[in-house]
Amino acid sequence: MRIVHVVGARPQFVKLAVLVRAVDADAGLDWQQVVVHTGQHYDESMSARFFEEFGLAPPARNLAVGSGPHGAQTGQMLAGLETAFAELAPDLVIVYGDTNSTLAGALAAVKMGIPVAHVEAGLRSFNRAMPEEINRVATDHVADLLLAPTREALAHLEREGLAARSHWVGDVMADAVLRASDRARRDSEARVRLGLAGRRFALATVHRAQATAPAVLAGLLQALDECARDFDALVLPLHPRTRAAIQALDPDWQAPPGWIVCEPLGHADMLALVQDAAVVLTDSGGLQKEAFLLGTPCVTLREETEWTESVLAGGNVVAGLAPGSVVNALHRLLACAPSRSALAALAADCYGQGQAGARIVAALIAFREGRDDD
Repeated sequence: MRIVHVVGARPQFVKLAVLVRAVDADAGLDWQQVVVHTGQHYDESMSARFFEEFGLAPPARNLAVGSGPHGAQTGQMLAGLETAFAELAPDLVIVYGDTNSTLAGALAAVKMGIPVAHVEAGLRSFNRAMPEEINRVATDHVADLLLAPTREALAHLEREGLAARSHWVGDVMADAVLRASDRARRDSEARVRLGLAGRRFALATVHRAQATAPAVLAGLLQALDECARDFDALVLPLHPRTRAAIQALDPDWQAPPGWIVCEPLGHADMLALVQDAAVVLTDSGGLQKEAFLLGTPCVTLREETEWTESVLAGGNVVAGLAPGSVVNALHRLLACAPSRSALAALAADCYGQGQAGARIVAALIAFREGRDDD
């Protein structure tokens, strides 16, 4: 069987690495794996570095789509993926998460009669204003095999009439974090490089369209600055979209005292900082999960989250984007968050104890055998 993995954004590279290793680890499988990169994340710090860090071969195709409006970007991906699939002739296409690359990969494949598996299926924010919500719902309803990371995600799929295609497998991000966290803490030099030795710091990331809108971003930067006063430093790895939005908002903007603004970091460096941070403030779904798995309290800079397990556990507060709400959420969390060890143990249980990759391979084998029987 020839599998084509479609990826385009850095969280997908992490998930890809887990599944590629899981397939390769099964000596009984004669499967060829090929990667197509849409180029949604197109600069070195957001893309190529991750392939090198995870020991992945370069993609067989890089569509180099880059950024742009959703319709234009998705349309370019559809055209490029159709050509790539015609040349590569996959037996199965695997898509990950909820980006435009996810939706384009699924649509291009199903229109060509190629089966599609969706890793991280069934997540719902129930906020249709989020492009990611549209992507994940549409992908689930066209895909042939739905691989749910949590029991709640599986329940969403069942309620939408998709039970026959759905399997709970756990979260591949948990596999990646549980595998790499000790090595990251041991080997990463990020803390020394950023001047954080001996300092209590917060780690923040901002990248979603809602957070980088001019009217929202100004208040959010103000809120982060107020939050930073509770720590020796606030570290902000700056996503290219956020950097451009800040420059458009204020060309003369300078990071306030106590902030450490840096380029996007590799996976190992981010894991090391998450483990050492006093708190994480983020609008990233992946970083929410990583914080939960590592026992680090998290303030979510959104109005909702797909990762409700971390909220129910008391390790994550959904703050919204209003400056006062963000600051209040931080103070509430710091006052009453459970112990790190308790959070980490609960997260590992929620997300499959690091066995999602193996469960996905088993689901792929069963899917393949079922199609052969038909």
